[in-house]
Amino acid sequence: MTKTLIKNATIVNEGKIFQSDVFIQNGIIQEISENIDCVADNVIEAGGKYLIPGVIDDQVHFREPGLTHKAEIYTESKAAVAGGITSFMEMPNTKPQTLTQELLEEKFQRASEASLANYTFFMGASNNNLEEVLKTDPKTVGAIKIFMGSSTGNMLVDNLSVLEEIFAKSPMLIAVHCEDEATVKANTDLYKAQFGEDIPLEYHPKIRSVEACYKSSSMAVQLAKKHNTRLHVFHLSTAKEMELFDNSLPLAEKRITAEVCIHHLWFEDSKYAEKGTYIKWNPAVKSETDRAAVFQALLDDRIDVIATDHAPHTIEEKNNTYCKAPSGGPLVQHALPAMLEFYHKGEISLEKIVEKMSHAPAICFQIENRGFIREGYAADLVLVDMKKAWKVSNENILYKCGWSPFEGTTFQSSVTHTWVNGHLAYANGLFDESQKGQRLLFIR
Repeated sequence: MTKTLIKNATIVNEGKIFQSDVFIQNGIIQEISENIDCVADNVIEAGGKYLIPGVIDDQVHFREPGLTHKAEIYTESKAAVAGGITSFMEMPNTKPQTLTQELLEEKFQRASEASLANYTFFMGASNNNLEEVLKTDPKTVGAIKIFMGSSTGNMLVDNLSVLEEIFAKSPMLIAVHCEDEATVKANTDLYKAQFGEDIPLEYHPKIRSVEACYKSSSMAVQLAKKHNTRLHVFHLSTAKEMELFDNSLPLAEKRITAEVCIHHLWFEDSKYAEKGTYIKWNPAVKSETDRAAVFQALLDDRIDVIATDHAPHTIEEKNNTYCKAPSGGPLVQHALPAMLEFYHKGEISLEKIVEKMSHAPAICFQIENRGFIREGYAADLVLVDMKKAWKVSNENILYKCGWSPFEGTTFQSSVTHTWVNGHLAYANGLFDESQKGQRLLFIR
């Protein structure tokens, strides 16, 4: 079995930064110490570059099956690995939607054949599949996903009695998208009457408003408290919602946790004029006040996890009027470099970035033996050159959709190497696809 030795790395792990070597054998971290002297098949001289645990992205949409003109597991996992993401958790709103155990297992099978990164898939909930939801195995599946109050297709769960049952009986963590559909519809109708189909983009955060977000997320929190449900709220975007979460307990003891996505940390509503539909997401990018409040909540641990909500659409789909252009955009290749920009600006520490992107998802979802640089853990590792700047351009974008909201942005840091289960999957722009990622397992 392959033995790898990483020499002279600056390790960022569990709140510390230190110099060390790392020895990997059989996909597992065997030793972390200075001056390791052993025979290895591969020796990587880190030269002081930063070695971090692989990023775990708890919310992506890789569009397979059924929407593969936008993206597929192979292309997007490849982009993820190039961006330092070694594990992803994929959402159920594919075509068909992941609403049965059979369809869920089909996605796992496809990932085993195509994914360069480690993977899990969420079981989807609807108004009429409670029996299937309750069959979900907590040890082998990431979570239950509920679109509360807002969704496309038939994945909207707006039947209160069904919600009550899922929250009361779920065998595992429930992750929720929270926007109130009735509020969104009323706002849409209001602005459609004023502008027709071509509503100016700056009205997007007024349509998918603070009120729409808060009404739904506060209801989710209320239900979770009532039933003592393990709840995780996705992609928070408003200052008002921050009052729903606290930092009084360590993450491992929290019953209610929260996530923020890169775009809600990076963009604010003044950017609609420049970026247009390319930054149209649900929930919407909102005001600078909201962005700053969410960032502060991340720093003080009211928000636990950073994710991407990677959700690609084709350029042709995006280049439409407001009402026709879908929400969502690709992010996995650029998430870690974007967060490192905040570090360069002095707005967040490296230790906190690693905590929120690697440690916290592992703790939050109780992932087995990942998310940390520890002896005995899977060797999911990323080497970062903090001084290797690069500009996002059409030529270096790896997403199948071929575009990025970061196009034209210069990042000061580069991912140079990514190991997935000890396998060097990516090195200096080149991929080794000879090994696929593994299914994530959970300690529950």
